[in-house]
Amino acid sequence: MAAKPDAELAALLEDALYNERKRLEKSKDESKAEHEVLERLARALVTDDRHGRIDAACELVGMWADEIHGRFEPKMYRFATRVLPRALTGLLSSKPSRFRDWDLSPDRRLKIHGDLDLLRQLCKESTLILVPTHLSNLDSPLIGLALHQAGLPPFVYGAGLNLFSNAIMGFFMHRLGAYTVDRTKQSLLYKDVLKDYSVRCLTTRHHSLFFPGGTRARSGAVETKLKKGLLGTGLVAWQEMLEAKRPDPDVYVVPLTLSSTLVLEAATLIDDHLAELGKQRYIITDDEFAEARMVASFGRRVLDLDASIVAHFGDPLDTLGNPVSKDPIERHAQAIERRRYVCDRDGLVQRDEQRDHMYTDRLAGEIAAAFPRGAHVLPTHIVAWVGWRSLELRTNSRDPFRLVRVPPEARRIPRAKFLERLGKVMEQVLVGAGAGRWHVDLPPSPSSVLDVAIDRFARFHKTRAVAAVGDDIVVEDPKLCMYYRNRLLFANPELNA
Repeated sequence: MAAKPDAELAALLEDALYNERKRLEKSKDESKAEHEVLERLARALVTDDRHGRIDAACELVGMWADEIHGRFEPKMYRFATRVLPRALTGLLSSKPSRFRDWDLSPDRRLKIHGDLDLLRQLCKESTLILVPTHLSNLDSPLIGLALHQAGLPPFVYGAGLNLFSNAIMGFFMHRLGAYTVDRTKQSLLYKDVLKDYSVRCLTTRHHSLFFPGGTRARSGAVETKLKKGLLGTGLVAWQEMLEAKRPDPDVYVVPLTLSSTLVLEAATLIDDHLAELGKQRYIITDDEFAEARMVASFGRRVLDLDASIVAHFGDPLDTLGNPVSKDPIERHAQAIERRRYVCDRDGLVQRDEQRDHMYTDRLAGEIAAAFPRGAHVLPTHIVAWVGWRSLELRTNSRDPFRLVRVPPEARRIPRAKFLERLGKVMEQVLVGAGAGRWHVDLPPSPSSVLDVAIDRFARFHKTRAVAAVGDDIVVEDPKLCMYYRNRLLFANPELNA
């Protein structure tokens, strides 16, 4: 802060003051302490006293840093890893399913895929950044369970400030590795504080988790546009550790694709996507996750299903976007070679912000490309795809706003016709999986896929995306159908029905 020229410092603080005042005007939970800090900052900005401005800025930054800071406690983590996996596993395996015959693996509910041996080794010799897709507010505890079951250490992670409003959940999240991210704070200074906190975590060898999409995917699709702010902190941390001549400076990035049979907040998320298409609310505070009874109901009705959730760890990348070798000798050679991209001939790090932005852009592109390769096509996804395609053919339109308003009588498809289309799409999905473009987790026949999906859709939501009525298949809730269908958009236009 002190190194900034007066004009640059003043502009940064004015931006912080403006955005914070604007945020507090809309906030329901006004903080007297925040108002007092901002008033002192405002008074400092009208004077020519540089030291006074720095003091006021440090007070604001200190308040934010205290809010952000997680309070990880090893004892609490050891307790949680003894108790919570059994509790969650109980949820994930409490009831038998009449459709179990197509999935005989021992971990039927939360399936974990990827080169776990390599990741365990990288955890010992480097610092990892896990970058998952983001479906639901339930992702964080489920990823924590996946890490534990995979034999990986705890990761620190940023969680939306609204998730800490529940005192009990906030207590445990703080102590199990979470730090807070307030997405309503838009000032450049706050974002710098978040980035500096992330760099500090990484340089102290704390493996970290970022959701690079920034927030839950409103449309249900696999993310293609990623936020690069926190992602770029891996590159900064690597360079700082090189400067410090650390023996373990390397930072690797691991994509993680989550695939889920059903999503707790699907109805709210797709409503938000349609209502503000292209101008989404940055954060939703009033969805299904906000009600403890809804979460419990979802757990009882959904998380006990076979193969309800799949966590696929992708191949690791370095912070420049290059694949990391599985061979230790070659990996070491890569690490030495990689340094020449940021160091001079004498091995001294050369700072170049524009160059680093280009590297981070490349890394983001590689992560976005990796997400579909780790995606698993599940029965609800493929049946919703065929249901939505049937509406497109019936109306001769691809306009989503028209399709979600199709009258009930136009949403009925003869079962035989639906199965014919489903069979064609299954063939195309299997071809793509064979080519390594994605994965499948499906029963063997179109009729069994349809039966499983209809059973799943009836489990939780008030209305069903797709249902069976007599000899017809009905798209009962076009919006929900659109949400689950969107999970396969990465395969478009390969899939035809």
